[in-house]
Amino acid sequence: MERFYGFDLGDAESAIARLEKDAGASPEMLRVADTESFITAYSREQNGQILVGEQACYSADAVARKLRFKSRFLKDPSVSADVRAFAGAVLGQLYQNADLIQGTDTCFYVGCPAGWDKNARERYRAIFEKASFPPTRIVSESRAAMVSACQSRHLQVGYDILSKPVLVVDIGSSTTDFAYIVGGKEKQFETSGEVALGGGLMDELLLEKAIENSKKPQEIREVFEKSEPWRTYCEFKARRLKERYFSDEAYFRDNDCSETVLIRYGKTRKLNLSIDKKIARDLTEQKLKALDNHSFRDVFVTSLKNIKNAISGQMPEFIFLTGGVSRMEVIHEWCQEVFPDAVLISSAEPEFSVAKGLAYSGRIDEEMRLFREELDQLKESDTVESIVRENIRDLYLDVVNVLVDPILEEVAEPIFDRWRRGEIPRLVDTDEALMKEIPSFLRSDRAAELMKKPIAAWIKPVARELEEYTVPICVRHHVPYKALSLSTFLSAEEIEIQLDSKEIFAVEELTWLIDSIISVLVGLLCGGSGLALISSGPQGILAGIAASLLVLALGKSKMESAFLKLKLPKALRRLVPKGAFRARMKTLSGDIKREFYESLQTDKYDEITARMVDEISEEIEICLSKMSEVVEVPLG
Repeated sequence: MERFYGFDLGDAESAIARLEKDAGASPEMLRVADTESFITAYSREQNGQILVGEQACYSADAVARKLRFKSRFLKDPSVSADVRAFAGAVLGQLYQNADLIQGTDTCFYVGCPAGWDKNARERYRAIFEKASFPPTRIVSESRAAMVSACQSRHLQVGYDILSKPVLVVDIGSSTTDFAYIVGGKEKQFETSGEVALGGGLMDELLLEKAIENSKKPQEIREVFEKSEPWRTYCEFKARRLKERYFSDEAYFRDNDCSETVLIRYGKTRKLNLSIDKKIARDLTEQKLKALDNHSFRDVFVTSLKNIKNAISGQMPEFIFLTGGVSRMEVIHEWCQEVFPDAVLISSAEPEFSVAKGLAYSGRIDEEMRLFREELDQLKESDTVESIVRENIRDLYLDVVNVLVDPILEEVAEPIFDRWRRGEIPRLVDTDEALMKEIPSFLRSDRAAELMKKPIAAWIKPVARELEEYTVPICVRHHVPYKALSLSTFLSAEEIEIQLDSKEIFAVEELTWLIDSIISVLVGLLCGGSGLALISSGPQGILAGIAASLLVLALGKSKMESAFLKLKLPKALRRLVPKGAFRARMKTLSGDIKREFYESLQTDKYDEITARMVDEISEEIEICLSKMSEVVEVPLG
């Protein structure tokens, strides 16, 4: 794609941003109806022409006029036609102004409230397709606001924000959109999505106060009843005055903030719009019929508290505020009142945050598409397998080193004690106990805990080798290199990926490694150090058990094969001291490790290694895929 367009189609006002594909480029706000922020309204003229923006509100030749329709999209099917007419007229102006050129490789990202489900978003997207838009994708306005904040050079929140819990508050003209985002993913709860609370309520109240203070309020009311365009125009002027006041509250507390509107309907009437400290307070504190006799403040703060109660995990560390109303100081105070520990963030031009974020989303998604393609190519190659194969022998050796002594101490010694107490009838029966207890131990939580540390130590050099391939992919597509850094997610003590899965590969799933250790260790322990095995391979090892703990205690030279089958008296058994057994274990520990290392040269080792390489490589590739998902929404 050559460029990306972000279309923030709001209920009262809309904006469009354009972004070039170059990584260093920033979104440019486009002018529609001669302004960067234009009224979401259209009129159909007598000559068939469709006007949009402010001129549509008071055109004398209009045969049809529509505004404030987006807020009714989910409830009124006829609104689809209004959205299509408005969007189509906006598209025409973009072509007319040469801000969009037919045939170029472009796409549009159009915003929608976070509360809209997939079906609503698809219906909405289809409208733009029917209006002949370039390829269009519907994106949550909350996601766009967060992307805009992450990309903003002014805010500089960066990539780290992706791992933090964030509350996005988008205050529009008709609704306020709340979204709780953790790790870049929106979390759904009952109070999220749209709340029927918007800046338009303040505009209406400000206009009503102006009417009440006029010399002939009844005449103005009659004009508004007969002329929707004039009522809408005056409300628009009230909105602009409100925005001017709240853009610099400190200044206007001591200076005049007013404007006179000339209403030319039949005869000319004057309407004096003004706002001061008292009126500003009334806009948020006065009870409104539209809010069931609650104030703007009541509903906003209650919504925040409901969201706080619905969050089961960590409270938001950041609150992103967007929309023109977010400039108001009291909005910041209310957010801080409910979430005192959160850091509040808003841009210098919050009314353009969503449009810019939508444009950024387009470029990010394109980068992510190319990023995923290269990642898939890496996974499909034999790179990961080669790295694992080159290091797999070290994994075997490290794991065996930590397992042998605990097996001797926690498995072999207790069995020896059971034989000494007479619980095991014959020495030959200890072989059966060992064959049962060793596999059980190796598949226990205790063995898993023992293996974590050597596996963690083993995966780190593997991760570093893999980063020689993943870091260049990240650099090419402007993805933070840590996004595909396995070592970034490894703690010093254990393997831990801070994603959906706890471990890069679960210890209990290393069946081939465990099985191979079982087959060798059982044979070595039960056969005795230096004893010849009847046949090769694990089956031969298990079948060739001819000696047991007596060999461990007394040595081969004093062992008689017939003695293994005798049921010795307990008193005689106790003649074999535990100290001698333990001393023998220390010697045997080194012998077992050495013989295990030698066993790695067998054909069976090659088969086991092949399966282990496949198993571990697959887990690593799954882990890379999961980590890549973290930077998809949004990318800082």
